[in-house]
Amino acid sequence: MAKECVLITGANGQLGTVLTSVLVDLYGENQVISTDLRKPEEQLSRFELLDILDQSALNEVIGKNKVTQVYNLAAILSATGEKKPLLSWDVNVKGYLNVLEASRINKVAKIFSPSSIAVFGSDAPKQNCPQSVLLNPETVYGIGKSAGEQWSQYYFRKYGLDIRSIRYPGVIGYESLPGGGTTDYAVEIFHEALEKNSYTCFLKPDAYLPMIYMSDVVKATFQLMDAPSKQINTRTSYNLSGMSFSPEEIAAEIKKHLPDFAIKYEPDFRQQIADGWVYSIDDKEARADWNWKPKYNLEEMVNDMLQNLSEMKLSDVKKNEILNKI
Repeated sequence: MAKECVLITGANGQLGTVLTSVLVDLYGENQVISTDLRKPEEQLSRFELLDILDQSALNEVIGKNKVTQVYNLAAILSATGEKKPLLSWDVNVKGYLNVLEASRINKVAKIFSPSSIAVFGSDAPKQNCPQSVLLNPETVYGIGKSAGEQWSQYYFRKYGLDIRSIRYPGVIGYESLPGGGTTDYAVEIFHEALEKNSYTCFLKPDAYLPMIYMSDVVKATFQLMDAPSKQINTRTSYNLSGMSFSPEEIAAEIKKHLPDFAIKYEPDFRQQIADGWVYSIDDKEARADWNWKPKYNLEEMVNDMLQNLSEMKLSDVKKNEILNKI
């Protein structure tokens, strides 16, 4: 049997850095090709500079390496997308079409390309938003992801490409900083709490949004990718639920560990984006088709985030002490 060869686009991002590490553990560093617009600070696998808007370069990389799986993580996120709407459309839609075409031409066996809760508009049910509702997104990021879902289904039906997708909630993880999303506060708050014991939030205290911890993101992604094709009944993108909370709720949980932590609120344009999103997600299709079930709730996530970030910052202090003595 031929070896798997996995290509990751947008490998330097919050999710890409984590999935690259996991894929290297699964297949070995020589069988994983991470790509992005710049070289990573720490190279975990084979790396190639690649712009997914360059169709011929993308086709060449996939073809010459006999790529069998693609994880398409290159994206312009919601908050950045509102500042740069045309770039967001180009990367998130035209870039994705380039990935699909290159995969079709080179007969890639399996593709993963995440969608987002941003596909739901303000007219979607706020509580337990179901899988099948009218998608009426109100941001260019959501519009692009909604279009991407339809292209995924089209390429599956017309060409038989095995494309799999998850509508990610806001992703929280200690491994890297976020990159321009509306839910970024839920990562930033931990760094600021440990460094300054305070945080200024760009959303209102009661801005309730769906979130998920990075460990559960990894679990869900590989559960979906490992499932037999016949079990994948949704070829647009699966709803996925982790937990839902507001800034004031996560702040209260942090204060249990850091009693002097203080938060204040200065909502900006990202609050308007959040106002159009749902509060919680119904993911019964994912649970039924590939046995999805999250592990982390708010309390467990906060505890794990603070513990890991504290250890990382302590390690950095020790490194600096050693360097200062040299």
